[in-house]
Amino acid sequence: MKFELDHTAGARIIRSYGPGEFTVGEQRVHGSIVLAADRIIVDLLPEDITELDAAHLEQLCALQTDLIVIGTGRRQIFPPHALITSVLSRGIGCEIMDTAAACRCYNVLLAESRSVAAALFAIR
Repeated sequence: MKFELDHTAGARIIRSYGPGEFTVGEQRVHGSIVLAADRIIVDLLPEDITELDAAHLEQLCALQTDLIVIGTGRRQIFPPHALITSVLSRGIGCEIMDTAAACRCYNVLLAESRSVAAALFAIR
């Protein structure tokens, strides 16, 4: 049996999600969150995806990851095109999906040692 080093040790893996909360590692967090491999940010996102603006995306870009995954809640809701274009023009990838899919996508990318952040709106 071949063993490989676990690059996700200490990383912020999403263990579960449900209405209004996430379990990240051993920590339960209520409300919307932003995750990167080395941090959890609980006060960056607005209450609802429809309130996401350029200032929020500026802070997400400041995390200096190669990709930002945005989970929009129970359903996939696309923010205004100009907002996403502002991220893409910096050479940062941006994917929009419902929060359940975003959680799975983030975990897979993190396990692959990819430079990724997730902005996850709570499922209501």
